[in-house]
Parts: sequence; C-alpha cells; structure tokens
Amino acid sequence: MKRLLFLLLLVIFPAAAQTHGGSKLVVVMPFENVSDAPGIDWIGESFPEVLGTRLGVPGLYILPRADRLYALDRVGIPATSRPSRATIYQLADHMDVDYVVIGRYTFDGTSFTARAQVMDVRRMKLSPESIETGALTQLLDIQNALAWNLLRALTSVTQSREAFLRAAPPVRLDALENYIRGVVATESADRIRYLRQATRLNPDYAEAQLLLGRTFFDEKDYEAAIQALGRVPAASPLAAEANFYLGLAAHFTGDHARAEQAFEATAARVPLIEVYNNLGVAQARRGKRTAANFFQRAAAADSRDPDYRFNLGIALYRNGDTAGAIRQLKEAVALRSQDTEARSFLDQLSIATAAGAAIKVPLERIKRNYDETSYRQLAREIHNAREARFVGMAAAQHASAHVDRGRELLAQGVNDEAETEFREAVLLDPTSAEAHLGLARILEARSEFANARSEVQVALQLKATPDAYLLLAMLDVRQNRLDAARENVDRAARLDPAHPGLDAARQAIAARQSARPSSE
Repeated sequence: MKRLLFLLLLVIFPAAAQTHGGSKLVVVMPFENVSDAPGIDWIGESFPEVLGTRLGVPGLYILPRADRLYALDRVGIPATSRPSRATIYQLADHMDVDYVVIGRYTFDGTSFTARAQVMDVRRMKLSPESIETGALTQLLDIQNALAWNLLRALTSVTQSREAFLRAAPPVRLDALENYIRGVVATESADRIRYLRQATRLNPDYAEAQLLLGRTFFDEKDYEAAIQALGRVPAASPLAAEANFYLGLAAHFTGDHARAEQAFEATAARVPLIEVYNNLGVAQARRGKRTAANFFQRAAAADSRDPDYRFNLGIALYRNGDTAGAIRQLKEAVALRSQDTEARSFLDQLSIATAAGAAIKVPLERIKRNYDETSYRQLAREIHNAREARFVGMAAAQHASAHVDRGRELLAQGVNDEAETEFREAVLLDPTSAEAHLGLARILEARSEFANARSEVQVALQLKATPDAYLLLAMLDVRQNRLDAARENVDRAARLDPAHPGLDAARQAIAARQSARPSSE
C-alpha cells in the first residue's frame, strides 16, 4: 500500500515537481567496487545510507532504500546487480526522480578513492566527477566530503564545508560495517546479530537502533523492540518513526501510558492520520474521553477508512453519544460490509436503545502502517505547488512568505516542516533576521545549543529585537549561564519593557538559580 501511494502521488502531482524553486527528488545508487580488494563489497551499499542521510536538506528529498528496491523490482532488475547508465536513466524515469547519484570506489591496499557524479535526469546530463581520497579508515570522512561536494552540485548551500563536516554524526567504521551488513541481511537472525554488534560498538547510532528495533518488532519481541527504539536520540530525524514503532510495541505489551507518550512524540513531527488514530487508541485504553477528538480528526481526514469510523463510534458511545456512535458504525459497515465486529456492535446499540440491553464494547483498532515516505512526498509536492505562486517575486518577499509559514508550522508543533521553511528563507534572503531567529528556535528545541546560539547571534547582528535576546537568555539558562541570561533579559527589557516574554524568562532564571547547589 505504501508503494502504491508513493507512485500515486508521483502521478497526481507531476507538474508541481517541475515548478521553479521546488524541492527535488534524488536517489543515491549503491557505488560500484572497481578494485580487486577482498571484503569491501559492503562499502558499496554504505554510500546510499551515508550520502542519503547527509543530503537530506531542505530542497532535496532523498528516496529511501525500500523505495529504490521496490522500483528495481518493478522493472525486473535484481537488487544486487550493477545496472548500466542507460538502465539507470530508465530506472530514474520510472521513479520520476530529478537526480541520480552514481559512483564507484577503489582500494589499492593503501589509499581508498571514491568518485561520484550527479545524473540530471531531466536534462540527460552527467556532472563532472567529484573525487575524494584517503585511508580506508577514513571512509566516513571521505563519504561526508563527497556529500558536501554533491550538495553544492544539487542545491544552494549556506553552511561552510567545515561546519558541514563537523555536523556529521560520529560513527565508528566497524559499527558502520555491521549496520550495512544488517541492512542487506535477508534473515532476521543475521540482521539482529549484525545490528546488535553495531549498536554495541556505537550506542548512539540512530539508524542501527531503529532498524534493530523494527526487526525485533517484526519478530514480535516487543520488549526488546522498546529497548532498542528508546535509544534513538530524540533529536534524530529518525525519532518520529522510532516513536511510532515504540508506541505500537508498548501497546502490544499493555503499557498504554508509554504508547500514548510515544505517539504524541511522533504526531508532533509527522502528523499522519494513522498516528492520530493510534494516539486515540492509547488514550481510549487509558479511559480518556479526549480519545474521541483524535478519532474524529482521523475520520475527517480519511472518511473512507472504516476503522476510523469504527473507533470513533466506540469513543462516542463511551462518551454517552449513542446516536452519534450508531451513525459512525453505520458508515463503517457501509464501507466494509463484511465487518462482522462493527455490525455486531451496531446491532447491540440498536437493540439496547430500544430495550436497554447490556452492551459488550469491542476494542479500538490500532494502525500498524507508518508511511512517512508518502507524507514527505506529499508535503514536497504541496510545497512545490506553493512555490509556483512565488515565481518572479522579490527574494526578500519570497523569504518572508517562508518565515510566515514556518511560524505557523512551529505553532502547530510540526518542527521538521517549520525548519524547512526557515532554512529556505535563509537561502533566499540571508539578511532575514526573522528567518535566522525561527531556525534558532527549532535548534534550541532540539537542544542543539551551539547551532541555536550561532543563529540567534546572526539574527541579533542583523536586527536587535527583544525576542532574539529572550531566546538567547533561554539558551543561557539551559546551559546554566545565569549572569549572561540576566544581561540578555535586561537588553530585551530595554527594547520593550512590556514584552510578554520577560516574566517567563525571569521565572526560568529564578527556578534554575534555586536548583543550584548553595556552594555555587
């Protein structure tokens, strides 16, 4: 179903993908090993994983491995084959991608060399080779340097090369090898063995923890899944998916409080209908009347799914609205006539309304499918369609529109999408203090204090505002720099003595001060 929806979105929105300034769809192919060195074939599969992660910036959407494999299967190409460039063009056209990254590598026993090129599918043009060389032990450094070169070929970049390379997640080479071997393993036992080793060597390896957790989940080892998924860092882009499966695992172990917490974390970053439904299920199992609100949202978003109608009917009945419950159950049965559970519950309610009979209430239905790929793809197409309206607009005005949209998304708690808007605003107008400040808020929420401080200081250099000083003060509080925090609050007060954020900032400073040991 996920693949069908993904391809359907490509069919529905083909024009939007061609709009000026829109984001682009990129697929990274495994690199070809052109050396005779033994034992390094796994490195070819590591390039899509590492480059795909580093190229995932605003303006670029990287096709996941599962979708690449699906496309290969659809055109009859084995996943382990090394297709020719002509075949890659054919495959790219089938996937409707804008760019393909291809490459090869060699190792002579001393030096490891990787070469990469960007294939522009629309123009049928191949970029010059980007080449990086070093010791084999520097593989990740080589791959990150290649990612920087490719990024500059694919989109505008505001970050310096040094900052980009410093931002690379610290992964041990042996952990990477075990992770890649786990990725390509066809048996669950082998996958678990490799991934356990990867996470033992590198406990903060988010990709390895997520895949290990998902493998345990597929094997119905829910306690082990919870442990692995819970180790994915909250700031990781993979945290939304990790929390979705953690929520499911907790649900199946009966820990509905933890399930609710996990689904809430996912909904804050990826507001999928299935997530709202599952959040409703977790709340319903905890006896919360607010579950009906989430089922209502799910049913409104997808009125053709009978499960959402069924769940809403149960919630309405529990909240005392029998008539509303009957309406929803009738809709559920109309959508799926063979649903005997929904029909039985509907019959019970109809009889009880007339005769006062006892009711046996069924359990709500959880959704297991997590379709972030299609959500991101749809968001991309909507974004491209919106961008089409800005063609010909002055850069500053265009950036302002992104800032406004970023603020809306930030207020809704959709921080990932808000970050995309703020970063695009910075690309369009680096002198936009509001764009830098919005980006700083996102980074502060993710506890990326150094990057957040850098952005807010840029905002202050461009335009001194009380909001910027107050955000800087909150960063000071979180980093226990209370004297600096007081100074920044004073600066904000001098600009706007009546600013509504002053009291909260002072209270935060007082609370942190009282929590300090008396010796400080």
